[in-house]
Parts: sequence; C-alpha cells; structure tokens
Amino acid sequence: MPKSTPPEAESRRLQMADIARLAGVSTSTVSRALAGSKLISEETRTRVMELARSLKYNINIGAQNLRMKQNRTVGVVVPYDPDTRQHLSDPFFLSMLGSLADALTEQGFDMLVSRVDASELDAAAAPFDTGRVIGIVLIGQWRHHDQLNQLAARHVPIVVWGAQLPQQLYCTVGGDNVAGGELAGAHLLAQGRKRIAFFGDINLPEIGQRYDGLCNALRKAGMAADAGLLIPASFVPDGGRLAVEQLLTAGVAFDAIFAGSDLMAMEAINALRQRGLDVPDRVAVVGYDDIQLSSYFHPPLTTVQQPIQEAGRALVASLLELTEGRPAPSLQLPTRLIIRHSTV
Repeated sequence: MPKSTPPEAESRRLQMADIARLAGVSTSTVSRALAGSKLISEETRTRVMELARSLKYNINIGAQNLRMKQNRTVGVVVPYDPDTRQHLSDPFFLSMLGSLADALTEQGFDMLVSRVDASELDAAAAPFDTGRVIGIVLIGQWRHHDQLNQLAARHVPIVVWGAQLPQQLYCTVGGDNVAGGELAGAHLLAQGRKRIAFFGDINLPEIGQRYDGLCNALRKAGMAADAGLLIPASFVPDGGRLAVEQLLTAGVAFDAIFAGSDLMAMEAINALRQRGLDVPDRVAVVGYDDIQLSSYFHPPLTTVQQPIQEAGRALVASLLELTEGRPAPSLQLPTRLIIRHSTV
C-alpha cells in the first residue's frame, strides 16, 4: 500500500498550489522561488514571497538548511526610525554588534547585518524567509510588539534584544531596565537631588521601563514624578542638547538629568556647559549603557551599565535553541550603577 501523506506536508502542498495559482506559475516554480533559486527571476520570486507571506505560509528554508549543515549564517537586524534615522554608528549598536560577532565566531557562525524600518519589524524575517540565514537577532523592539508576536506565531526563529512585555510570544534577552532606572534615581536622590528630569521616549519599551524605575525610586523617597520634568527626547544627533533647550525654555526647575542613553547624556552635558551650568555642581547627570567613551568623557559619566558581552552570548545561545526546535525562555540580565564624576 502507498504511504499516506502526513497532514502537515499535505497542508503545505495545498498552500503551495494556492500560491502557484495566484501567481500564475507552476508549483515547481513556487518551490524554487521559496528556496531562493537563481533560476527564477527577481520579479517572480518577489511576487511569490509576497503571496506566501499573505497566506501565512511557513517558509522554513533556514531550518531546513541547518539540518543539512549547509547554512552557518545568523541575521542581525537593526531597526531604524525613518523620522530620526538613528545611525548604525551609534556606540551602543557598535558595542552590541561587536558582542554578537564575538559570540557567533565562538560558535562557528557568520553574521549578516541588515536594517529595517522600525514601523515594519515583520520585514526582519526576510533574510530567514529567503534562506540566507538560519535565524534572526533583532536589536530593539521599538513600538511594534504585535508584529514580533506574529513572527513568533509563524515559527520564525527570532530573538529580540529588549524588554519583557505582557502577552509576549517571542523570546527576548535584555537588561533589567526597571532596576537600572531605580538605581539611577536612588543615586541622584542620595546626592540630595530633588528635581530629576528624564530624557527619553517612554513609548519605547526599554525607555519606558527605565522611567518606571526612576518613578519607583521617587515613590520610595515619598516624592511624586513631575510630568514637567519628562522630556520625550529621541535618538537623533543633538537629541540631548534639544532636550536641555526644551527644559530651559519651559522654565522648569531641575537639578539633575537621567538620560535614556550615554550619548544623550553627553550631549546634555555639553549643552549645559554652553549655558554656564556646571556638571555636577549645578546639575548632576546620569546616562545609560556604559559605552566605552563614557569613562573618558569630561566629566566622566555616571551611568547604568548594560551587560553587553553577556548579552551577545545569551542572544546567540537562545537563537540556537530555537533553530534546533527547542523552547527559549526570555532572559533578563542584571544591570549595575557605575558612579563617576558627573554626579559626585
């Protein structure tokens, strides 16, 4: 008797037939297009891929290649906001890319770096869907948690550097942003600072959690957060300077700044200095990340240290678990306060 076709294989065969019918090509052409064959024109391949995505077809070429030991490449995707176009040369991105490169090299993998519009995070799966990589490391969630859940639902092996959020289906590795924010706030309060401005877009998950940590520190000290001290600064060149100018123009009293990144904190210090406001005597400043430059800046920057080296290894380890069909629970890494002369 002939062997029966497994239900999953039968379903995939029928889906492929649907794609072929809609694209006006044969099923063999669809199969070659999904496999990234160079025998298929770019126009046809693009049309087939778009139809496959619209039909939620699970294109698992990357995992297939891994089982055959043909593919040793991991995709690293860095989103960008088209309005601000945060540069890939941002020191935090460079540090994270270096950490991932080291971790992948240790495991014998190559790295393919690409960028996607932060409003279309589902496009991060393209290198996997076309079989170029076995899985994706995405540096940052931005605002589209739902799109990342959709990628996880269709079994794209993806690990995200970011915050843990409610109803999360995908795996994240990230620093403890709430604890980091609380450390920064408690330190500034211990220095006698009572009017702490926060610079950052709290609609971004990690930044929002850092602000929550600051609010926790204020609450424990019997103080309430002042909405006038929350400046929604973005990661643009001169973002820290613009935030300082906004604060000074508003005429709001402040004696400390907690910035969402080290680069933003350094720009704020330069702007304060130009206005004749001494750091730390007049205004204490804390950054976030502990990029290498922070210890050489003048004054050396107090900051919350992100575990960058550990992050690279953890992201890679979690992704490899997913590519082997095993679960990878989200992981939160500890952060710590590095005290330097911008606050004391």
